[in-house]
Amino acid sequence: MMLLFITVVMLNVWAIQADDALLPNINILEELGKMKIMETRMESMEKEMERLRTENTAQAKKLEELHVTINELIKQNNVSKVAFSASLSSSDGPHSNEQTLIYKHIFLNTGDAYDANTGIFTAPMKGVYVFRVFSKAYGSQDKQLSAGLFKNGQHEISTFAELDRGFIGSSNGVSLLLEKGDKICVNLYGGSAIADNEYHHSTFSGHLLFPM
Repeated sequence: MMLLFITVVMLNVWAIQADDALLPNINILEELGKMKIMETRMESMEKEMERLRTENTAQAKKLEELHVTINELIKQNNVSKVAFSASLSSSDGPHSNEQTLIYKHIFLNTGDAYDANTGIFTAPMKGVYVFRVFSKAYGSQDKQLSAGLFKNGQHEISTFAELDRGFIGSSNGVSLLLEKGDKICVNLYGGSAIADNEYHHSTFSGHLLFPM
């Protein structure tokens, strides 16, 4: 009987020890399960962060392109503001040969395309430009008023007037398609005279109608 009792007690002890030995294994499995869940969540978060980084990169690129477009529009708008108007301020001629008139008094020179030192307008960009020439002179039997608008040295239009006496005048205008760098000026023909003073009777004006 004693042996049987000892055997039963030992079996109970071993059973308790076996149960205790299995408890750590159960905890490890639970922890592994939790780690797997956390790993899955981390992977999901990393994918989401990568997606957000890609979207941010795309948005930053679009924003940069928008800035470039805005800057180009601002630049084009500034360049397209071209207009000038000037008068001779003093009389000129007659000369034996054709002379370029230098309109020295500047009313307006937006875009700085007109050079008051040479009398030449240089197109800053391709486009359609409008020009006006107003010419006045004192009538005389030995001279006439004849001046022409020239593009790159080629005649385009003229102002002409002739009268024995009195104050004579003539005007003309034209729209021209110009390339960037084309030059426009007004030439006084040989034997002609033109008059001007502080009242600005003789003027040369132009502006960009629209760019091309």
